[in-house]
Amino acid sequence: MDIKDVDLNLLVAFAAMLEHQSVTRAAESVGLSQPAMSAAVGRLRLLFNDALFVKTSAGMQPTPRASELAEPVRRVVEAIKTEILPLPAFEPLTAAKQFSIVTPDIAEVHFLPRILAHFAEAAPQCALRTLSMARHAAAEALASGAAELAIGYLPDLQKAGFFQQRLFRNDYVCIVREAHPVIGERLTMKTYLAASHAVVSPDGREHLLEQALQRRGVARRVVVGLSHFMSLLPIIEGSDLVATVPRDLANICVHHGGIRIVEPPFKSPAVEVHQFWHRRFHQDAANVWLRGLVQRLFGA
Repeated sequence: MDIKDVDLNLLVAFAAMLEHQSVTRAAESVGLSQPAMSAAVGRLRLLFNDALFVKTSAGMQPTPRASELAEPVRRVVEAIKTEILPLPAFEPLTAAKQFSIVTPDIAEVHFLPRILAHFAEAAPQCALRTLSMARHAAAEALASGAAELAIGYLPDLQKAGFFQQRLFRNDYVCIVREAHPVIGERLTMKTYLAASHAVVSPDGREHLLEQALQRRGVARRVVVGLSHFMSLLPIIEGSDLVATVPRDLANICVHHGGIRIVEPPFKSPAVEVHQFWHRRFHQDAANVWLRGLVQRLFGA
């Protein structure tokens, strides 16, 4: 006998016959017609070269061979029912899993505090780490399972093989220290151009603001160029520099430092922030739970 010749449905019929010892009742228990169950019993007899179930006054009694097969067949059928067929569940309260998210430093500050606060209550044994990497590497990390999600403005992931979900839309604003000697509640283009600027240009990232300013012919006097957004907080708080940054980062800076927001003297580009995941993990229970949490916490 070769396993490729075995129809697993026959094992279900075998288990039903063992339990009910009646073709009619066995057929009803698995949703088959009586002729279909009779045909299944016939195929089982050919497969095992044994009568298996013999009609007696007490019903269809198993032969010695059927009795030998009873426990192994029950184990196989039960394993299929409970371990193979059900979709795997993820129980955050008891799970001990480390999740990894690809995201830039600006998103770490925006997303992590609220996610970790939720983890503390809903998933106390789970951990979270963030990965910063070039955009092409983000795709590889999601495909390999090295990361569950990527969050941010990542146009390279808007392609086949990846799912995406929009979280919110971000625009740009200017931040200055609270006691800035020149810039008040409003900012004109003349004052903007006359000011000294701190500019953040993360490696391997789209610089939408720079592109928008170039199209308008706007050239700023850049005093300091940075590769990380979070370096801005002490620099802006302790100088008269101006920085033009995403609004969510500006709100964080205002909360943590002596900084205020001023609307820019031009219409800023908008950034669509999404979460991305690979199709390999679209139905993975842990991935479904994590991206559902992100959507609930940050979705517009």
